[in-house]
Amino acid sequence: MALSVDPLWPRAGDWPAPNGRVDAAVLGLPAFITSLSPTGAHATPAAIRGALRRFSPTLLGPSPIDLNEALRIADAGDVDDPDGPEGEARVRDRVRELRAHSDLVIALGGDNSVTYATAQGADVSGLITLDAHFDLRDGVSNGSPVRRLVEDGLDPRRIVQIGIADFANSVAYAQRAADLGITVITLDEVRRRGAEDVMIEALAIAGSAGDVHLDIDVDVCDRSVAPGCPASIPGGLEAWELRALVRAATGDRRVVSADIVEVDATADAADGRTVRLAALCVLELLAGRALA
Repeated sequence: MALSVDPLWPRAGDWPAPNGRVDAAVLGLPAFITSLSPTGAHATPAAIRGALRRFSPTLLGPSPIDLNEALRIADAGDVDDPDGPEGEARVRDRVRELRAHSDLVIALGGDNSVTYATAQGADVSGLITLDAHFDLRDGVSNGSPVRRLVEDGLDPRRIVQIGIADFANSVAYAQRAADLGITVITLDEVRRRGAEDVMIEALAIAGSAGDVHLDIDVDVCDRSVAPGCPASIPGGLEAWELRALVRAATGDRRVVSADIVEVDATADAADGRTVRLAALCVLELLAGRALA
């Protein structure tokens, strides 16, 4: 269905290719091959770009801000075949290249496996995950990026995992996180404390030695708002809670890269609510940076 055209109501998205220094660069990473659950996540970067055009780039009050005017935003296209060792190498190289000319790289997954190469390409020293799961599994999959980053040298004492949920993990992986010294802020604790307080703590820990990568696994949300996430469960975060956490994160300029992952556009509800939430996370990342 064609979208209406109104010169007084600009749309988000449709950003140009990178040309010189930019504030933020969007990059598609359609990874899906190693997913533990069958997924069509490779279709999601294009779907997010389409959903962005349903939204305005305008922040309200007290003085309205047009993100397209406040920030220099670029779309760097996709990395082809980002799965496997060769694909991960291409992701690292492309993120590293974009970071040289961009203050913030926003990766559109794809499944959660892209966190591994994206964080390495951004050369961060800290990690914050918004996720119902630890992602500390053995092997190579969308359930293992945090473990792989630690094994490759990321200090686990500078990792904060927000939204870890009951009945979505095992005692073994909870103990692994504790043994490594990872800071875990459970779903219940997020609800008690609120997004701003939780993110202040997370940034203090993850950013204590420098730059930070933010992993936004949309399955941290309640299944009613994220039915297109294979592993989302009833009782997760509400959409507004995720959005508040995301905006709070990029208000700190130590956050230099982020990924939005685990959305299967081919399994979404008919109204596209999961993909639309992922697109809003892109805008919240930009809003946080514009207000920083």
